[in-house]
Amino acid sequence: MTTKLGLVYGGKSAEHQVSLQTAKAVINALDFEQYEVHPIYITVTGRWIRGQELTSTIEDASLLKFEEGKEISPTSLNQSVFPSYESEERPFDIIFPLLHGPNGEDGTIQGLLEMLDIPYVGNGVLASSAGMDKVMMKNIYAHAGIRQPAYVWYTRPNYEKDTEAACQHVEEVLGFPCFVKPANLGSSVGISKASNRQELVQAFQTAFDYDRKVIVEEGIDGREVEIAVLGNDEPECSVVGEIVPKADFYDYKAKYEDNSTGLIIPAEITDEEYETIKAVAVQSFKALDCSGLVRADFFLTKDSTILMNEVNTMPGFTPVSMFPLLWKESGISYPALIEKMIRLGMERYDEKKRIKHTF
Repeated sequence: MTTKLGLVYGGKSAEHQVSLQTAKAVINALDFEQYEVHPIYITVTGRWIRGQELTSTIEDASLLKFEEGKEISPTSLNQSVFPSYESEERPFDIIFPLLHGPNGEDGTIQGLLEMLDIPYVGNGVLASSAGMDKVMMKNIYAHAGIRQPAYVWYTRPNYEKDTEAACQHVEEVLGFPCFVKPANLGSSVGISKASNRQELVQAFQTAFDYDRKVIVEEGIDGREVEIAVLGNDEPECSVVGEIVPKADFYDYKAKYEDNSTGLIIPAEITDEEYETIKAVAVQSFKALDCSGLVRADFFLTKDSTILMNEVNTMPGFTPVSMFPLLWKESGISYPALIEKMIRLGMERYDEKKRIKHTF
């Protein structure tokens, strides 16, 4: 029996194009004898369009942008707008949200699917929301005692109320260089490195173009290493990989456009460093109540200090992205990884069905 799989991608986000590439990669890795593949495209303006069932691979991600087609309501993902918690036939057995950034990776789609009582792949509402907001994530990790770089944050009104005070605070608490980021965005969109006051002001302006909340982090002189985590209650970790950007830092262009970044997998680290990174990655996974997957990013300094940078609850997921490459090096192929993630989503749904909803 085939599994009816709904793929939701695109979205109202600056990472819309990244999501299309992810969807293409996943579609081309699926076994069409095992899955009925139903594409659901969310336009940049928020329209939901369901395409025809896919029965073969695609060559160009632009083919997944349905400008014309059956426009649907999100609630049509289930036959009932207000689902009971009883077993009933659904249009889909499980949904795979292939969305990056706000309005997709931030708990919004996850909340919708929870209300519609539909199984889905990846993290739940809380982990997705907290993981998307870098300020909230770092606050949670600070409470959990996870060591990380120093940071400060501002909303646009607070920053604009006294720009001079905000910049002076950054200089006093963090110093230069520092990194200014939109709090709720991924793929390094809107991130700038500031080495002086003038660059700091410009970096704030750039970041506020993408979010009402901005975080500023101290610059760390260290290697950028990442580890992939997979599982639900008993998460497992991959090998560690290292990012070696040829540019000044690992920005959007270096990630997706000019191939100017080197990846070393596995990274050249000691056994002790690996065990520490793995332990902190699992601690971080559990602190956010994650499920399914995360990519955990760290800084590793010359004296072997390990600092948590952030986790990504829906990391880049093409075959050449770090998360799949880490698992490939760990013995799990890209198609097998997709199957594991779908199974984990079903397992989490089954576990939640044990909760009583009537009293």
